[in-house]
Amino acid sequence: MLGRFTSRQVVAPDLVPAMEEPAPSFLDDALVSVASEPAAEPFQRANPLLSEKLLDAKVRLHRRLIEEINLSALEKLPEEESRKHVRGLVTQYVVGERLALNSQELEDFTVEILDEMMGLGPIEPLLKDPTVNDILINGHECVYVERGGMLEPTLVRFKDEAHLLRIVNKIVSAVGRRVDESQPLCDARLLDGSRINIAVRPIAVDGPLVSIRKFSKKPFNLKKLIEIGAIRPQMGELVAAAVKARVTLIISGGTGSGKTTMLNALSAFISEKERLITIEDAAELQLQQPHVGRMETRPPNIEGKGEIRQRELVKNALRMRPDRVILGECRGEEAFDMLQAMNTGHEGSMATIHANSPRDAISRLEQMIGMAGMPMTIASVRGQIAAAIRVIVQLQRMSDGKRRVTSIAEITGLESDIIQMQEIYKYVRTGTGPDGTVEGHFQATGVRPRFLGDLIAKGINIPGAYFDPSKPL
Repeated sequence: MLGRFTSRQVVAPDLVPAMEEPAPSFLDDALVSVASEPAAEPFQRANPLLSEKLLDAKVRLHRRLIEEINLSALEKLPEEESRKHVRGLVTQYVVGERLALNSQELEDFTVEILDEMMGLGPIEPLLKDPTVNDILINGHECVYVERGGMLEPTLVRFKDEAHLLRIVNKIVSAVGRRVDESQPLCDARLLDGSRINIAVRPIAVDGPLVSIRKFSKKPFNLKKLIEIGAIRPQMGELVAAAVKARVTLIISGGTGSGKTTMLNALSAFISEKERLITIEDAAELQLQQPHVGRMETRPPNIEGKGEIRQRELVKNALRMRPDRVILGECRGEEAFDMLQAMNTGHEGSMATIHANSPRDAISRLEQMIGMAGMPMTIASVRGQIAAAIRVIVQLQRMSDGKRRVTSIAEITGLESDIIQMQEIYKYVRTGTGPDGTVEGHFQATGVRPRFLGDLIAKGINIPGAYFDPSKPL
């Protein structure tokens, strides 16, 4: 059957190598399954027997295409021309194999072949799916995704471990990185900004482990966060006013609780007249201001040299005349330099930190300042924190997958070596619904923040009723 399938009939001559070895590709082997995306392959649901036949046909067709087509030449063509050539090949093959596909099913089949040849293979549909937040690959036979804060398995499979490694190497090579036995760990980002972490053998015992945190093309603004119930309007208005008035703010929360999303949303209230410098491990922030300088850390090279850490970038940022320094995530000795910046004319700077409560965030900061190796007493460290930071916004991902602001607290000063803090708003959990939905409500504590005076001095008025605990938010 394959003998009658020739590429000369539909592929331009410069795409077919003459008497050469097949073009090298990371896709020498075909995938043996397909994405679980509901809309990706509607014909599979309708006819399981046809689905198996298509999988077998896809394996054979893909191998044939790799042998026949000059991939390097194909990749240089415009996308529409590439699709046209591959569509012609697929059409010839489908007719030869007598596969009963309608036009939409044929288009879906063509897209899968293109994904294998020029995209990231089986995970390409997941990267394109806007409902998927995370893609978690546990070896070549197990792929999970996160949708709406909840993990769910998919039918995505790679042919074997070598197939998965070829996909991984295609990803990391695009950003000038490598991953192999000598460097089994890699933390990088995709071209669209999505963050990816990779571990391969011998670190990963059962095969490559890949985690992809997708980059939202349309970041949530504060209005959207209010609509989905992550924060109430009164709380949002207060923190937005604090950002506008250059009240220094820290966003705290666990992994995946929405810290970067909140930081992006709050950054919209920074004046466009200010110069911002962002510092991140992997560039994720999407600030909307026109005057933004972005810096990213660099890992060591193969020889273990050339590493540039966040602390060095923070020091350098202070020489770049910033109005505010935005630290994507504070996790080490750079905390000391960050606090120095906040205390010396860079009020309104912001950062995120991993912690489970506002008080825990303070403890984490103390520990990270200790990592800097400065000979400072605990009283001196706490004095620096109390002078630098005014507001802590705490986020949490609930058991039902929803992310909420669970506390907004204000640091009021230092008393007897203890940092004083008062909670302004909190989320009170009252129970769990039959379907596992977390039940609760937002509530004001009745405490009026001390920085209200600063807001009034800058022409921002927050109604006193916002802090009345007897009134629902």
